Amino acid sequence: MKIIPCGSVQTIVAPDAYFTGRVLQTPIIEKEAPARLRATMVQFEPGARTAWHTHPFGQTLFVVSGAGRAQSWGEPVFEIKAGDVVSFAPGEKHWHGAGQSTVMAHIAMQEALDGKAADWLEKVTDEQYGG
Repeated sequence: MKIIPCGSVQTIVAPDAYFTGRVLQTPIIEKEAPARLRATMVQFEPGARTAWHTHPFGQTLFVVSGAGRAQSWGEPVFEIKAGDVVSFAPGEKHWHGAGQSTVMAHIAMQEALDGKAADWLEKVTDEQYGG
């Protein structure tokens, strides 16, 4: 057994290259090979969001608090809220983030392929975000 004490893992400001607005990330777990699981608590301020991206094995989000938005390429923007689970298929191009006037926090869970859990693409425009 391994216990990771609360407060022992540093929260970081997410890189501007992959996010719009202020986003905080706190790693939960990153298993070493041959395991592939990675999970992170992600907190979005109002209007903040990811860039478009994909995951080699898909991604599951568990919305912990607040309300936000999520969209897959070519689909409508969906409103998401605390308690919702959002699942993206492997290779599905998508983004997710807070609402325009609400904060949102989720746990993002995905598996890595050869150490890489996401392929980051272009930023979501204000027009795309607005739906």
